[in-house]
Amino acid sequence: MAVLTQVARYGVVGVLNNLLGYLIYLVVTWWWLDPKVAVTLLYPVGALTAYFGHAKYSFAYSGSTAHGVLRYVIAHLIGYSVNVLMLYILSDRLLFPHQIIQALAIVVVAGVLFFLFRYFVFPNRSTAT
Repeated sequence: MAVLTQVARYGVVGVLNNLLGYLIYLVVTWWWLDPKVAVTLLYPVGALTAYFGHAKYSFAYSGSTAHGVLRYVIAHLIGYSVNVLMLYILSDRLLFPHQIIQALAIVVVAGVLFFLFRYFVFPNRSTAT
């Protein structure tokens, strides 16, 4: 599968998943929840719902499900760490609005995850080269 097709499919799954997640994030942080706590609670839900779309649609993964899930979890631990680190540095320390930083983090983490998914999590023979 061509990389541009993967990027487009990854984008469709990601936009649908992250738009809903970001709207929920805005609501819960507006009501009562600290931004890093909100990300900690919402991140695994978003990752879980996106797994099936990315495995089957974005990357057409045909390998072992257990192998894919383990690597998917590792990739998301990296993505989560990048997200929380961005909130901590840019919002807590440099005092930028968390709403803007979280929107930026979605884009940055999506880029990191695309490469992790393509080469580490769902490395089909045709995409690993």
